[in-house]
Amino acid sequence: MEQRLLGGSGLNVPVLTFGTGTFGGTTEFFKAWGASDVHEATRIVDICLEAGLNMFDSADVYSAGAAEEILGQTIKGRRDSVLISTKGGFRTSPDPNGTGSSRFHLIRAVEGSLKRLGTDYIDLYQLHSFDAMTPVEETLSTLDTLVKAGKIRYVGCSNFSGWHLMKSLAVSEKYGLPRYVAHQAYYSLIGRDYEQELMPLGLDQKVGAVVWSPLGWGRLTGRIRRGQPVPASSRLQNQVVVDNGPPVEDEYVYKVVDALDIVSEETGKTVPQVALNWLLRRPTVATLVIGARNEEQLRQNLGAVGWSLTPEQVARLDEASKTTLSYPYWHQNGFDRNPAPVG
Repeated sequence: MEQRLLGGSGLNVPVLTFGTGTFGGTTEFFKAWGASDVHEATRIVDICLEAGLNMFDSADVYSAGAAEEILGQTIKGRRDSVLISTKGGFRTSPDPNGTGSSRFHLIRAVEGSLKRLGTDYIDLYQLHSFDAMTPVEETLSTLDTLVKAGKIRYVGCSNFSGWHLMKSLAVSEKYGLPRYVAHQAYYSLIGRDYEQELMPLGLDQKVGAVVWSPLGWGRLTGRIRRGQPVPASSRLQNQVVVDNGPPVEDEYVYKVVDALDIVSEETGKTVPQVALNWLLRRPTVATLVIGARNEEQLRQNLGAVGWSLTPEQVARLDEASKTTLSYPYWHQNGFDRNPAPVG
């Protein structure tokens, strides 16, 4: 499997990462994604490693910690063969300090993840969201302490806005603290907001994109189509999942799926394979976090690599998924001192 450098670091990561949101299923939200136990998860990890996919992404809130515990059990005896990324910062307890990116919570969160994963270090640790209540200096100095202690190797963030990320990078530069080399962000053919500000920032500051939900919250699996009911087995049947996902108009989804169908027929690849392959051609993208409830879904997703769309096919998908830029980007496009949008 192709390897890419993660942002401005020297760490090579596979272009596909396996997301462990399907491990455990101990809460209503995550049960809709999957409920792999240790036996099934071990088989999935085996298949990933056979295919050259050696990076696994988790979070302390996935199934209330069960996903990390299951991942830890699947990699026993082969820790040196895998890269582990996980996230912290969301609420994990009713305690007033049970959330956020304070020194208090981050240290407790990392220690908890290490214990559940059964390891003494995390390859990539990411803040799950921006904490506006904690000074950036406190957060980054805490991550610096954890890096120096050998508990985490690289640091990243997730779901930051452009100014959140740039402010953090400026503080890192000012005080010589670890820089975010990765931004785990939502990006898909039906969710291209990332291109407006975060992608140019990533190019300029060498921050690699670790893409979550590259199939648009399950809408680009090839099973969601105009005039057809949502399949009973789809997680989109769960209102809690729908309410917490990225908003998108149905007609826009259908328009993009129509274009995917054409390219799918031309290439002989499935709709999700085409959608994933399109993303792998985008600037700043280091790796796509893919999920799978079972072996069949995993092997389907693995088929997204090892081939390339033609420029004409890319242009067709670009056109079908194009949306009106938000301000000030539509205005900036009329100024000849601004380059064309990188997306």
